[in-house]
Amino acid sequence: MKLNLASLKDKEAWKGYRIFSFDHDKVLANTIERPQWIHFGSGNIFRIFPAKLCQRLLDSGDMDTGIIAGEGFDGEIIDRIYAPHDDLTLAVTLKADGSIDKEVIGSVVEAVKCDRKSSAEWKVLSDAFTKPYLQMVSFTITEKGYALYNPAGELFGFYAEDFKKPISESSVFLCCLTDLLYQRYKAGGAPIALVSMDNCSHNGDKLKVAITTIAKAYKDNGSVDDGFLAYINDEAKVSFPISMIDKITPRPDESVKAMLEKDGFEDSEPIITAKHTYIAPFVNAEEAEYLVIEDKFPAGRPALEKAGVYFCDRETVDKVERMKVTTCLNPLHTALALSGCLLGYTLISREMEDEDLSKMVNILGYKEGLPVVTDPGIINPKAFIDEVLQKRIPNPFMPDTPQRIATDTSQKLSIRFGETVKSYLASDKLDVASLNVVPLVHALYLRYLLAVDDEGNAFTLSPDPMTDTLQPALEGITLGYTGDVKEKISKLLSNEQVFGLDLTKTALFDKIAAYFAKMVSGKGMVRAVIHEVVNA
Repeated sequence: MKLNLASLKDKEAWKGYRIFSFDHDKVLANTIERPQWIHFGSGNIFRIFPAKLCQRLLDSGDMDTGIIAGEGFDGEIIDRIYAPHDDLTLAVTLKADGSIDKEVIGSVVEAVKCDRKSSAEWKVLSDAFTKPYLQMVSFTITEKGYALYNPAGELFGFYAEDFKKPISESSVFLCCLTDLLYQRYKAGGAPIALVSMDNCSHNGDKLKVAITTIAKAYKDNGSVDDGFLAYINDEAKVSFPISMIDKITPRPDESVKAMLEKDGFEDSEPIITAKHTYIAPFVNAEEAEYLVIEDKFPAGRPALEKAGVYFCDRETVDKVERMKVTTCLNPLHTALALSGCLLGYTLISREMEDEDLSKMVNILGYKEGLPVVTDPGIINPKAFIDEVLQKRIPNPFMPDTPQRIATDTSQKLSIRFGETVKSYLASDKLDVASLNVVPLVHALYLRYLLAVDDEGNAFTLSPDPMTDTLQPALEGITLGYTGDVKEKISKLLSNEQVFGLDLTKTALFDKIAAYFAKMVSGKGMVRAVIHEVVNA
């Protein structure tokens, strides 16, 4: 069993695997002639979620064009994963009951690098953008992909260099995207929706700010005209819907690889690219998935609601996103990530077998988070937390790690915990001083920054753009420290960029300091503090 179109013709060999039923050749021809959907960010979550949604519509006859996948960050993905396998993906869904679904996804009919140096691949994108049939361009490029400025507020050097050149010679992905939009504008200015599907707050707004900033820079250097700026700022022409996406998609797992090889699947070898992308011909992920999108599509859109996507107004998306990111899922993940790294866990699911850690996230979700959730109406918050804590996170078949989830923690704390603290401070019914697990997580983060686990062993912090800025604030504090920690941590905890507000001005500061002081006093004290807090 090899992952290519020729191999799929042997239906008997693929017994037990779901194969798409649409005519791939016809869909490819239709897509070239009248493209509807382009997606940038060709990694794992795209391959097993948006691409699968498109496949559902192709199989049901509700679409007759596929997706053009573009990659603007890591071209190795195209060259080493898509091209050798005819743009196919093997989707492996790991269910909490132990059952496994295996499906070949064929909805991506063209996959190219967003690189004008590769003229044939660039032409695929340029041709598609200049055709009026194109309705939506979606993105999973991670939150960092929208950043034009470094943490100090300075324009990244690679953008500064691109802005010195004509837009037609740009090389940074978002600058190339802006050029593609400019080509669409010059070809008649047909409408288009730019849909961020990244897991970050107000993702569409972040994309719009980036694109409009870039367009203005090229207007200033004479590359584009005023009409182009008017085009991308006219929501009847170019829209930037916000969305909320939720699906846990870990790196390719060795146990899944072994299972596939036992079936006779030959293309199971994961790769790690030079840019540290972990990817394989297969994608493993959980069963649960949510995608909620603001219904703002000036050129129309595929009928993705028939595949399970929620379309609604902006306010409802906001509520769903706030529910997930600030209370019902993401904070629970961060709490487990930090405690897991400190306590030596390598699987999130195993942490839920730990009585203290299970209590910690149950208190965080139900007792401290749920009181400040606004019910979005389309998804019940209590039922959502139930699914997260009873099925999703404890799923023993999901190979997700605290080390992966701890990546970029400094970029997550302000939303995942700062918003809850602000809600308590703004409430006349809730007392911020009643929070115990929220300040515990803040203390765990400070302890995590020491890069020494609860047994005194050094470990490598997960990648984070703020590590080099934040770690020096704790200089002098080592395991066994018994001095006053308040003065050292106050500067760190007053950083509103990281924590969302100045925590030193809240009733939580003394709790965080007390928890942290105990945690650094000796071996085993992280465990002791967690046990004390969750059993108080």
